[in-house]
Amino acid sequence: MTTIHRTPLLAALVALLALCTAAVAAPVDEGLDAAKRNTNQQGYGMAGCGLGSMLFGNQSGFVQIFAGTTNGLFGTQTFGISSGTSNCVDSGSARVATRAYIEANREALAKDIARGQGETIAGLAAVAGCGDVAALGGTLQRKFGEVFPRADVSSAVVSEAVVGTLRDDPVLACRHIAG
Repeated sequence: MTTIHRTPLLAALVALLALCTAAVAAPVDEGLDAAKRNTNQQGYGMAGCGLGSMLFGNQSGFVQIFAGTTNGLFGTQTFGISSGTSNCVDSGSARVATRAYIEANREALAKDIARGQGETIAGLAAVAGCGDVAALGGTLQRKFGEVFPRADVSSAVVSEAVVGTLRDDPVLACRHIAG
């Protein structure tokens, strides 16, 4: 007859209960202030990135325990950090990826920016985390002369101008390169 060992499950439940008790025992005002301070530009709270951040966002307080538990149970935080998914995007590396995208697609991007739409603008929006592709295309089209001041402008100048526009225009809300 097979014996089922319930000790690891029981230990995990006791640890979760202790964690919940500690969270409830903390002063409420102090906990809420800490939760407000511990959110980032991607919009997740103290539990960090992962599936939990996508489900619960930056809601403060006890909800972050559910977000953290969801991240741990499904392993999405580890996977997200490794793959850059599930809200686990480092804004520094996203800026580097955005610059690399701009430089690799410079010619096609110049044509699409001149038209205010196109495949490379949609790709740029995806890399930079911009929500509205049409707004991005219109903004870059209006700033074409700043992005491409001369025909022989360097790729570094072009990418800096585009990234600066994405970063500084709050309407675009490009969350991967904000700040």
